[in-house]
Amino acid sequence: MTDYQERRGRALAGFLDGVAVIPASSTCARNSDTDYEFRQNSDFFYLTGFDEPDAVLLLAPGHTEHRVVLFLRDRNRAEEIWTGRRLGVERAAAHLGVDCAHSLEELDTLLPEYFSGAHTLWYELGGDAEMDRRVVNALATARYKARRRGTAPGAIAQPSSVLHRLREIKSAEEIATLRRAAALTARGHIAGMRATRPGLFEYEIEAAIEYEYRRGGAQREAYESIVAGGDNATVLHYSTNRQRLIDGTLLLVDSACELDYYATDVTRTWPVNGRFTGEERAIYEIVLAAQAAAIAQVQPGKPQKAFHQAAVRTITEGLLDLKLLEGSVDENIERELYRDYYMHGTGHWLGLDVHDVGNYRDVQDESVLLRPGMVTTVEPGIYIHRDSESDERFKGIGVRIEDDLLVTESGHENLTAATPKKISELESIVGSGVGAAIP
Repeated sequence: MTDYQERRGRALAGFLDGVAVIPASSTCARNSDTDYEFRQNSDFFYLTGFDEPDAVLLLAPGHTEHRVVLFLRDRNRAEEIWTGRRLGVERAAAHLGVDCAHSLEELDTLLPEYFSGAHTLWYELGGDAEMDRRVVNALATARYKARRRGTAPGAIAQPSSVLHRLREIKSAEEIATLRRAAALTARGHIAGMRATRPGLFEYEIEAAIEYEYRRGGAQREAYESIVAGGDNATVLHYSTNRQRLIDGTLLLVDSACELDYYATDVTRTWPVNGRFTGEERAIYEIVLAAQAAAIAQVQPGKPQKAFHQAAVRTITEGLLDLKLLEGSVDENIERELYRDYYMHGTGHWLGLDVHDVGNYRDVQDESVLLRPGMVTTVEPGIYIHRDSESDERFKGIGVRIEDDLLVTESGHENLTAATPKKISELESIVGSGVGAAIP
């Protein structure tokens, strides 16, 4: 049994009273006759491993023969010449391990039949207007037929409530892929560090980093790379990446690869000229200490919010030591005065999506407890804007340090530990090999 078949088995158990319809992504026009790069819907890929557009997975646990059904495009020689080979209906069942495969052209005809006998339709409304129309029409047909005999779904529920609980815990296969992706991301960051020197442009460092991802086999970046020199590092989602790097400033790089649909998410900050100034070092050491305190809280059974609270306390203490905040630690935390410098959370789930699915609070509105197999980022930072009322010496400094943590049975594993972050490491690597590739 493949990993995908095992996942479908667990999903079927969650949809026992009904039938689930999970559409694939479609292509999207970029301009003229070109499309944006296709990326499969994460839920659909999680259950199938199939990365062609315009397909629909149907899970019907109550069906006597066909519990797992795939609708997909037919083979078409003329179109395949232009856009690539298709799996086709004839080969789909054996290749993907599904019970039955149909042409997508038969969807409108066959959906009402599969809906018959089900009590709940598990379908995510609002994702695609055309697919919504087709599914709702099929439901109306099934309900009309059920007036004379049988039953049809009387309720519509979100399949994400089942699937996203499954996706929270990563399998051994998923973890292995995340480890490989993390290794490629480390190579990219090291290449960027080596290439950095004053006078280059941010996009040149971006190119050096992303070249290593692709060279190592990654299909794409997990998100738009942030390569932020100087003041740009104080803009959380800066992504223009067009400014020249200035001597005596920092470079914040938030960039990672996606490998076989699994994302990493890493941020490092290093000096453009290879040497931290006194003020830069002071801020960097606070963030590094905050991350260490947060990582120590990534343990099974701990509340998810615990590592954010640890980071906040360490950052607040550090800012008080530098006189960037005044008063007591507890007062600053209670009044959230630290948010002038640290305004975001300390982590998010990671997996098929860079901000992966999963709850942060339970039904009692309490922080969820960490469990083995969960993967989270840990990413504290300090950002001191030029227009703030801070000490002039620190203005324009932005530092974030981010790693990806797997919760294990006994504690945690830092999947991205190979990406350097100690000050001594950074100062020895930055600028050491301009243009040099990572072996």
